[in-house]
Amino acid sequence: MATTASGSVLLLLLLAAGAAVDGRVISNRTLSTGLVSDGVHDHRDGSPYLLLRSFSAVSASDSCDQTYGFMPCTTTIVGNVFLIVVYGYLMFLAATYLSSGSELLLEILGPGLVGGLLVPILGALPDAILILVSGLSGSTETAQSQVSVGMGLLAGSTVILLTITWGSCVIVGKCDLQDSVAKDLQDTKGFSLTGSGVSADIWTNYAARIMVISVIPFIIVQLPQVLHSTSARRLAVLIALIVSLILLITYCFFQVFQPWIQERRLAYVKHKHVISGLLKHLGKRALGRLLTDEGEPNEEIIRKLFHSIDENHDGNLSKAELRPLIVGIQFEEIDLDKNEAVDKVMSDFDTSNDQFVDEGEFVIGISRWLMEAKRYGGCGPDSSSIFDDFHIGTKREHKRLGGDQSDEVVEAVENPKWITFKAVMMLLLGTLIAAVFADPLVDAVDNFSDATSIPTFFISFIALPLATSSEAVSAIIFASRKKNRTTSLTFSVLYGAVTMNNVLCLSVFLALVYVRGLTWDFSSEVLVILIVCVVMGVFASFRTAFPLWTSFVALLLYPFSLALVYVLDYVLGWS
Repeated sequence: MATTASGSVLLLLLLAAGAAVDGRVISNRTLSTGLVSDGVHDHRDGSPYLLLRSFSAVSASDSCDQTYGFMPCTTTIVGNVFLIVVYGYLMFLAATYLSSGSELLLEILGPGLVGGLLVPILGALPDAILILVSGLSGSTETAQSQVSVGMGLLAGSTVILLTITWGSCVIVGKCDLQDSVAKDLQDTKGFSLTGSGVSADIWTNYAARIMVISVIPFIIVQLPQVLHSTSARRLAVLIALIVSLILLITYCFFQVFQPWIQERRLAYVKHKHVISGLLKHLGKRALGRLLTDEGEPNEEIIRKLFHSIDENHDGNLSKAELRPLIVGIQFEEIDLDKNEAVDKVMSDFDTSNDQFVDEGEFVIGISRWLMEAKRYGGCGPDSSSIFDDFHIGTKREHKRLGGDQSDEVVEAVENPKWITFKAVMMLLLGTLIAAVFADPLVDAVDNFSDATSIPTFFISFIALPLATSSEAVSAIIFASRKKNRTTSLTFSVLYGAVTMNNVLCLSVFLALVYVRGLTWDFSSEVLVILIVCVVMGVFASFRTAFPLWTSFVALLLYPFSLALVYVLDYVLGWS
């Protein structure tokens, strides 16, 4: 309610600012340096002795065009700063509504179509709308001038998420690192550059790799500049647009199906937990080693083990006979139900599907498990060390997959109809605000650039991402919970937001350039995006632990990006 009220106050201020207020100027038409005494002085051209003019007509160069014909505009520095702040806040309000509405839908409908497709698109919608209006305004010359606002926003959103936001998340979410895993809620090492930090699951690795792949259209559109070819620039824009749209569709499909992929991977790791736990337990009960000196399954010992489990000596093992065996195994670290573990063993061993495991099926099943553990734990007849390595590795893999996150039970939502209605209204309101105030914000940035002679790219690079990216603040707050689960989700959201910028927002930008026949002259900006995405993406693709020192690397990339664009454009003359 407070956010809505403050938004209403800003709207009233804008309407008040839009009212026509004229002033009057006393003008001496003559070139004489004498004073105007009683209003009669050198009257030659028949004009009024006292010329009364509106301030808005002082000179054509000092005038500004009102967006939609009534939105306030100004040519002064202070006035444009005020408008940028007001319009920027309204765009932030739109992004907040879109984010909150999508989260409510996610509670109702869960992951998949909503979480994988709708939420990422809605997160990038304010940026996409701003980029769109920056290239639709006025003539081709005006669009060419204002489209740099869109490029600044695109580059700034990407850079700020991967530098300032990423580094801040590591700082506020840091915990003690032990064996490359952060200990939840344990922060005793202070600001140790190597002993303190965060860790994430393996899905963040995949998200980072996808983010690196998403920069391919940037490379394609820059090829003519690299090859110094002017004739192929328009074709390169078209090819980059097609590739970007293909990547967008592919990414959306991947996001839709990712929850099922993750569930299958976690189910497999749970199955490996059953294998490792049961092998350790059977190794203690067996009257001998389960592996021979050559490292092969010892069938004689396995058969003896079968008969020791077969209590009624009928040559078959039932679920009732397997259950006491499972009860002695500790599965608390994966929250695995005992009956579920029995079902997994039965389904893996019972190849005849008769709900019993005979001696032959038991020997084959245990032998297969032994060979799997041996492949993971190494060679040799020392089965105990092989089983220990297999068990530790399985626990580590479960941790990397973020098993704790997926094992959580989602509570039922009360009054789903009302929440759905509320979510839809928030999405519509956010979209409406973004659509209405995107164009005035672009005009204010352009007017501020004219008044200060600061390039529009730098204004939009620094200021606009603060207005349109709701992920930054929420990501830092989420990371402050100091848990591996929340850290993994935070980084995945950041990488996903950058990926959507690189495919959805770039698709809108390339479509504008191609349809309106604009000139692609953004070599330095593209280079900055490529450097930041590749450095942070490759860095996060092959590790899950990020010590505190990594945050300073990320933070330093932000001023480096600004300095690089300035040097390339205004020192070396790239643009």
